[in-house]
Amino acid sequence: MKSWKRISATFLTLTAALLLGACTTPPKPVFDYKQDYDFTKVRNIALYKGSGQVSGDNPLQLSDFQKERIDDALMDTLRMKGFNVVDDASQADMLLTWHLGTQDKTDVRTYETPASMSAGYGRYGGYNRYSMYNCWNCTNTEVRVSNYTEGTFIIDMIDPELRKSVWRSVTQSKLKGKKDEDEPGEINEAAQRVLAEFPPL
Repeated sequence: MKSWKRISATFLTLTAALLLGACTTPPKPVFDYKQDYDFTKVRNIALYKGSGQVSGDNPLQLSDFQKERIDDALMDTLRMKGFNVVDDASQADMLLTWHLGTQDKTDVRTYETPASMSAGYGRYGGYNRYSMYNCWNCTNTEVRVSNYTEGTFIIDMIDPELRKSVWRSVTQSKLKGKKDEDEPGEINEAAQRVLAEFPPL
């Protein structure tokens, strides 16, 4: 039961935090594209039929309404950029597809903390008679291990004739479980971030 709750919280966070939600420090997308491709010819864009796949360590699938939120935010961003969003893929110059991947990871961190001090007189005074205190071990080493899920959100722009991706945006983030309260404004802002460099200048 605990495992199911953890998986559910992680995927709620995918839509709210990693994918299209606000963070204290929003993850910065990484962009890449086919250098010799002419993006000026792209006018009509449609969703790829197989878009919205989920893979990785957490197999739970996104619900239909969560996928629709993602689709709507991405397509609204493209409209604001001047593109025509079409339902018929055969009429599109380019197809947008997105994919979610998750990977369970372990974070190991080492901290140095001050050790307790003992008086230098009396029993141990002969060891260092010129010091008020003896320091047998001035610091303690503390190791903290935490498990977390890293999410990766990938957008590909596919040329239907080439049947290949010609542009990609990748966002990665450490995921933390929280209630799914993604606001429309936050979703739209995140969609604008992941599509900020499309089309490339």
